[in-house]
Amino acid sequence: MAAPLSQDLRDRILAAYDRGMKTAQIAEVFCVSPSWTRRVRQRRRDFGETTPRKMGSPGVRKIDRAKLAELVGEQPDATASELRDRLGIECSESAIYQVLKELGLTFKKRRSTPQNRIGPMSPSDALTGVTARVISMRHA
Repeated sequence: MAAPLSQDLRDRILAAYDRGMKTAQIAEVFCVSPSWTRRVRQRRRDFGETTPRKMGSPGVRKIDRAKLAELVGEQPDATASELRDRLGIECSESAIYQVLKELGLTFKKRRSTPQNRIGPMSPSDALTGVTARVISMRHA
């Protein structure tokens, strides 16, 4: 993840705005994007903030990892929404998937599962769909 731009740069950009420079000029002088310079100025105007905001997630974890691993052990083929319901919490299915990934639990078939015995329906070089019809019409 990229780090926020320095406070010194922010202060110099805001000072340039205070001197009356235009956004495009400031962006060119300081080698930053015009949209970023506008956002720095807007944050100072709207919120009185000139410092970068904290980046990343707060790290709050709603999901009890031990309980989730236990539930997966009891019923390995449960869906993420079923696991969420059994945990009794409000979170997204993607959060469940993320914790399962962190625990090293996946939904992949085991290698001991027999392969599907159905072969391909047509050879890989076969013509299909509209292309096959067009070619057959040309030869008719």
